[in-house]
This record gives sequence, C-alpha cells and structure tokens, in this order.
Amino acid sequence: MGRSTLTRDEVLDAAASLVKQHGPAALTMRKLAAELGTAVTSIYWHVGNRESLLDALVRRTVEEMGAIRPAGRTPADRILSVARTLRHELRERPHLIAMVHERGLTERMFLPAQQALVHEVHAAGLRGTRAADAVRAIQFQIVGFLLVERNRERAPAQSPAESELWDPVDAPHDPALARALARPADPERLFLFSVQALVRALLAPPVREVPRRAPR
Repeated sequence: MGRSTLTRDEVLDAAASLVKQHGPAALTMRKLAAELGTAVTSIYWHVGNRESLLDALVRRTVEEMGAIRPAGRTPADRILSVARTLRHELRERPHLIAMVHERGLTERMFLPAQQALVHEVHAAGLRGTRAADAVRAIQFQIVGFLLVERNRERAPAQSPAESELWDPVDAPHDPALARALARPADPERLFLFSVQALVRALLAPPVREVPRRAPR
C-alpha cells in the first residue's frame, strides 16, 4: 500500500539523492516511487512528469546555492570563506550542477556568490572594472580548480606516476622540491594556497608608476 502522507519536498529530496548518487539517467519515476514506497501515480500528482521533476530539482539547486554567507574578520578572510563554501557546494552535487548548466541557469546559480564577493571587494576598496575583474578572477579560479580536481580524480592510474617522475637524485639543484612534487597533491591545501595568493594580489594597492623626467 502506498504512503498517504507523501509531500512534494520528500519527493524532491529522494530525487536529488538518486541524482547525486547515480546521475540524472538513473532517475526514473518507477525507481523514485520504489525508493519512496509509493505508487508512480502519486509521484506524478506531486511533481508532474519527469521533465517537470528535473526542472524542479534544478530550481531548488539554484536556490540552495544562494545560501552562501561570508565569515571572517577581513575582506580577504571572508572572500576565502566564500571560495571554500562554493567549492564544497559544487563538489557535493556535481550531477545536479551539470543539470543546472544544461538548462542555461549557471549564471543565475552563481549570482549569490558573485554578490557576496562584490560586497567584500567593495569593503576592500575596489570599485568599477577593477572590482568586477577581481570578482570574476576569483570565481574562475574556484571553478577552474574544481574542474582540474575532478579530472585528476577521474583519471586512470598514471604510468609513470608523479613519484617516479620526480626523483630527488635527478634534481640535485632542489631536492626538496622534487620530494614535494613526488608526493600526492593535497587539493584542500593547494586550493587555499592558490586562492589566498590570488586574493592578496587582487586586493593589494595598485602600484603607481613614477613619471619619467624628460631629458634636459
């Protein structure tokens, strides 16, 4: 016997869970009904057909990505917190993010994070084109890092591996560097390092060129 107290949110929760685990192709109305212990007709009553369900999941993902609240004492600290949160949220729901992209809502999804970054670069004194460039540079750094990270995770076993390519014996000029590159990369540490370096450069006061005196 099917459930009589099923809600639309429960249907969306279960659908999101299936997509997160197995991708959009695994989401069928029959499988979703079995997951919820209800009849397929009940699913249709709550969310409509499969396309309507996917649209609802995309809209909810966009709304969830809007809940990014900066934390920290300085603009640089708060920008870093936005970057860390955004990376975490994107990593948590890759299949749902792909669905958002396919439906042309990527820019809308990123808007809340952009607005948070705008607030912080303004607090740091940036305005106009320089502020806009800073916001986009940070956003592109986050997304670009995540794409590289995902590609490395999905790549087949490498032969030779990094540990074989970087032998301290072959780098006598800097054996410490060779040992470091031979170890597996720490994505979290590298992400923080790269974003912090970028933010420091973006928020630093512009260097004023001293005008040259004309020769006498």
